[in-house]
Amino acid sequence: FHKRCWGRVGLKRRRKPDGAEMMAAWILLSCAWGQGMRAEDFAMEELATEKEAEESHRQDSFNMLTFILLLTLTILTIWLFKHRRVRFLHETGLAMIYGLLVGVILRYGIPANSYHNKTPASCSLREGPTSTLLLNVSGKFFEYTLKGEINSREIHNVEQNDMLRKVTFDPEVFFNILLPPIIFHAGYSLKKRHFFRNLGSIITYAFLGTAVSCFVIGNLMYGVVKLMQAVGQLTGKFYYTDCLFFGAIISATDPVTVLAIFNELHADGDLYALLFGESVMNDAVAIVLSSSIVAYQPAGANTHQFDASAFFKSVGVFLGIFSGSFVMGAATGVVTFTKLHCFPLLETALFFLMSWSTFLLAEACGFTGVVAVLFCGITQAHYTYNNLSEESTKRTKQLFEVLHFLAENFIFSYMGLALFTFQNHIFSPIFIIGAFIAIFIGRALNIYPLSFLLNLGRRHKIKGNFQHMMMFAGLRGAMAFALAIRDTATYARQMMFTTTLLIVFFTVWVFGGGTTPMLSWLHIRLENQSDGPQAEGQSKTKQESAWLFRLWYTFDHNYLKPILTHSGPPLTSTLPSYCGPLASCLTTPRAYENHEQLRDPDSDLIRGDADLTFTFGDTAITANGASAPSSVFSSLSFPTHVWQS
Repeated sequence: FHKRCWGRVGLKRRRKPDGAEMMAAWILLSCAWGQGMRAEDFAMEELATEKEAEESHRQDSFNMLTFILLLTLTILTIWLFKHRRVRFLHETGLAMIYGLLVGVILRYGIPANSYHNKTPASCSLREGPTSTLLLNVSGKFFEYTLKGEINSREIHNVEQNDMLRKVTFDPEVFFNILLPPIIFHAGYSLKKRHFFRNLGSIITYAFLGTAVSCFVIGNLMYGVVKLMQAVGQLTGKFYYTDCLFFGAIISATDPVTVLAIFNELHADGDLYALLFGESVMNDAVAIVLSSSIVAYQPAGANTHQFDASAFFKSVGVFLGIFSGSFVMGAATGVVTFTKLHCFPLLETALFFLMSWSTFLLAEACGFTGVVAVLFCGITQAHYTYNNLSEESTKRTKQLFEVLHFLAENFIFSYMGLALFTFQNHIFSPIFIIGAFIAIFIGRALNIYPLSFLLNLGRRHKIKGNFQHMMMFAGLRGAMAFALAIRDTATYARQMMFTTTLLIVFFTVWVFGGGTTPMLSWLHIRLENQSDGPQAEGQSKTKQESAWLFRLWYTFDHNYLKPILTHSGPPLTSTLPSYCGPLASCLTTPRAYENHEQLRDPDSDLIRGDADLTFTFGDTAITANGASAPSSVFSSLSFPTHVWQS
């Protein structure tokens, strides 16, 4: 009865499900289980991605810590060497040694744990590998970025390759971050007295000498390449333009070790100016020359034959890039004015950013940032520096000096590291030995013939021991390395980079370490050993300043400085009387206040302030800005001396 009632009034008895219902239920359960597994897979992927990102962050922090410890160790060793008066090894050589030691540890001291034991998939491409690869994997799109080529012998050491690749910086880091403070500091801290006194000689060595060195080295290395091809030592393509490119980048001298010792020992000012000026200017020439060689593209099927039109086009590219970079650097230096005297911190920050932006602006416009930032530094030291507050002048000098020191030592430390961490070195003994011989011959044909020609027009001759010292001081450094590492994609460029690295090591250690004995052996006078060096140098400077600079100084002192700075004579006393309204408009009240107080530091570069006299109407103006009736100077005549560069 109960069963009968329950069956009637209660729930109906559940019937046995059929096959279709069981299939639908199974599908629903499978979907739910699949969604759960998929969510779990997504969570595992996110966890793995976060773990990989954290591990990458730790590796990057370790790499940066390594370089900071290298710089710290270098600074401590420099202090020890200066305390002990050790001069056989410069700070850059120390940085390279420490970099070598760390490179050996990273290369051979850390075991390579491989997780890639399978043979990689192979494919053939008609064109070169692309920088970005998109893959469709089960409906999901993944983007892969090309990291670089892996040596076939180390294809299974992917983890170690990735670690070594992380300590290998992007070449653009050197050009956009490390080089600008080095080049700017060279121009901003320029000692103008001896530099402008030897301006003609410096330009000759920098432009003509660098071109001679480039073509001599390029042609000699082309002969070496042909020799390698004859003996079966050349396994890749190496064209004549590649040899010229190598000649251009290796012609960039960087005698930082020699100049540091010169500065410490107070060596002859003219010799210091010649070496410093040549190294600064020829860095700029070398980078523009290398860009011109790269731009050499003959018409026709064979792009590596000589073509006159392509050659003259490259010459035009050289002149256009250099002149454009010069104008841009000088213009940005002139317009870099700050009116934030009450806020020295903001003034210094603005000055720093505008100076650095000069380099980036030139590169963005297709010019050369090295040339632009060099002349920007020279221009700012001449004009903008006088408009800064007293505190900002100290801050800017110290800021760029520290940045220059850290960037330079960082680059030399990285050079030592790159000898073992760079994965595409090509060591060719014939090419390396030929390169050493070629740079020696190129340097000799640069210094000695040009010195002979310059001495024909110089009253203060470049003595033989000076020429030998300049020959000895042709070290290669940061600029040659930066130009070589910028492009290492081809067989020829990889061989150039390896050879450049070895040349930098040898010249810095051997020639840099032998500077002090060479000074003694060549009997080069040290200014602290002479009687009255300052007076002697000043008298020589006055008697032999370059005629071109003398004309420029007159125009600059009387017109440009009063407009761009608050120093120099007021324009109301230098411009003709009919320009009175314009002169009054352009002359600031501070110019009248500083007129009697400020003395132009460049005035001792010529014979004397009173030796330059100009008459406008009834008023005669001397170079120091003083004015007097013209009758006072009627009995004086302009001094007639032989002026030369």
